Amino acid sequence: MRVGELARRTGTTIRALRYYESVGLVVPRRLSNGYREYDPIAERQVAQIRELMTLGLAVEETRPFVESIADGTEDVCAAALATFRSTVTGLQRRIGELTAQRDALNARIDEAARSVVTGVPAGDSSPAELVGTRLPALQFYASDGRPVDLAALGPGRTVIFVYPLTGRPGVDLPRGLLEVHGARGSTDQAIWVRDHHAELLAAGASRVYGLSAQSTGYQRELAHRLRLPYPLIPDPKLTLAAATGLPTLASGDLALYQRLTLIVCDDVVEHVFHPIPDPASHAMDVMSWLTRTKTGSLR
Repeated sequence: MRVGELARRTGTTIRALRYYESVGLVVPRRLSNGYREYDPIAERQVAQIRELMTLGLAVEETRPFVESIADGTEDVCAAALATFRSTVTGLQRRIGELTAQRDALNARIDEAARSVVTGVPAGDSSPAELVGTRLPALQFYASDGRPVDLAALGPGRTVIFVYPLTGRPGVDLPRGLLEVHGARGSTDQAIWVRDHHAELLAAGASRVYGLSAQSTGYQRELAHRLRLPYPLIPDPKLTLAAATGLPTLASGDLALYQRLTLIVCDDVVEHVFHPIPDPASHAMDVMSWLTRTKTGSLR
């Protein structure tokens, strides 16, 4: 068969086949007209190379396996054992390196989660006073790397879930927060919003955001771990609270946002949910509100 046919049958590229030929693994016959012609056995050889590479073997390490197919013996027990052991050793070393990198990054995430600013006013005004006003022109970079301007969110309704903070599995919340009412439950709320994200959009939301005082790195880790379909906005300096008087939580030297939800329609605050007694099911309340508003039956 010709090289194009072999590439199609094995799901590889012609460039890869040329490389296998150059290192003497899968070598075609040369016809009188100069064309390459592969024997049917080449399909099995290429499949063997690809299979072993997915297990972590280098191309050269597949040689005894490929040659055994060409010889018709397929008896490479000793060579296979040595090669597999070498590959496992390399993988274990790599796993150790990656584990160390992960632990170092998690340590920095935990440190960033505790570096919450202090001295922010608690916000004496009621969040409901924001209804009918425009949010300030504050610009952030969300967890997906895209810029977000709170004064120019776009047409339609934007849902912004404001929450204190989220934790990570196996990592305690910062000292003192376990005793602060409303500080826990944010992870459950994030999961609930994730699971009902499509329904929120169907109910009338054009876009959904989460916002907290946690750092960009912490929020990116959360969005990746929970596979959130909506971006998170980091506001570690609580600039939105300072500009609007949104209420915050205080515990010792920590200041965080109180839990609330903003509905912004055409860049004007249309509704504020506050307080939120049950974070886990709050998305259903928002969904019901959006549905009633969409159908014109909101009172």
